[in-house]
Amino acid sequence: MRKSKTMAKLRAGKPVKMCALGHFIPSYIRHAAHAGFDCIWLDTEHRTFERRELQALLALFHLFDIDCMLRADTKQKTRLYRYLEDGASGLMIPHVSTAKQAQELVQAVKFPPLGDRGLDGAGMDTDFVLAGGPGYTDEANSETFLVVQIETPLAVENVEEIASLDGIDGLFVGPGDLGLRLSKMDTRMTVESAIERVAAVAAEQGVAWGCPAVSRENLEQRYQQGARLLNYGGEFMTLKNMLEANAAELDEVYPDN
Repeated sequence: MRKSKTMAKLRAGKPVKMCALGHFIPSYIRHAAHAGFDCIWLDTEHRTFERRELQALLALFHLFDIDCMLRADTKQKTRLYRYLEDGASGLMIPHVSTAKQAQELVQAVKFPPLGDRGLDGAGMDTDFVLAGGPGYTDEANSETFLVVQIETPLAVENVEEIASLDGIDGLFVGPGDLGLRLSKMDTRMTVESAIERVAAVAAEQGVAWGCPAVSRENLEQRYQQGARLLNYGGEFMTLKNMLEANAAELDEVYPDN
């Protein structure tokens, strides 16, 4: 099966070059691969895709040799591992707040002995049987990844237990959801202190961690804190900023418009 660039980078202690995609834009995958990105965070939690659209996009990830970290819209076992069968390199699962929830996810997406994933061996991940074989399940466990999102104060409190589980490949802090919840609580925890705790636990447990980076300065800050799963850029804000800049330049050229 296809080797994961994300897992290769993480095993070498190197940062993963990752950007985001939330719409059906096939050309974006090609351009991201051409620009040297290792992985695209494909968001199905907050964006809508038809199943056949996802299958079409995942085929392009394989064609252009770039990883897809699919943020799932479900925790249902069979639907999760079908994303892997369809060709996703890994899954990012939102709102994982306890070790029990994390262990259930490991059971869903890892083959025995790590988990209890169902076996088919006839999907995109095995090149429709042509790249399968007796070592497929072990290779799938090694070359696909499971990232859980730390998005609640409870998740921060439980992050040590979550990170210690065999089969958890990464922790990804969601500052938006976490910040919202902290703003509604009487607590001394801040988003920054939560990130510091996740970073410390990840270093202690030898687990990769990351979060979105919103500027070069922020990217450098998180990298220095040990983050190796940083998302930087995506089509949503890129298109917004480009259109605003183009409109402003048109206004300069067309002063009476």
